[in-house]
Amino acid sequence: MPSAELNLVVLRSTDLDGAARFYGALGISFQRERHGTGPEHLAGKLGGGVVFEIYPQGDGEGTLKTRIGFAVDSISELLPALKAAGGSVVSPPQDSPWGLRAVVADPDGHRVELSQRTY
Repeated sequence: MPSAELNLVVLRSTDLDGAARFYGALGISFQRERHGTGPEHLAGKLGGGVVFEIYPQGDGEGTLKTRIGFAVDSISELLPALKAAGGSVVSPPQDSPWGLRAVVADPDGHRVELSQRTY
């Protein structure tokens, strides 16, 4: 049976600096890159070698319906930093069958699910 492994996530943003602040609050470090004649964009690495890129919105297809999720150590400690970086709380922390979770929106409106790690 074929085996697939996620290695790339790309979002589009109207404000790369604002996106960098928001996702930087999650611990993601970005570098600015440009491939050939393509637009300058942000590129960072997540655990497992997954490349996380944020491109300018431009005239292309939007990614607002894309929902991503991150496992974090403490949702309650992270929420103030995400709000200070331009995010907003969509669904406050609550227990679920998958543990404590919350949903926030980044400055562009992408929904970001936060799941608190259990050790």
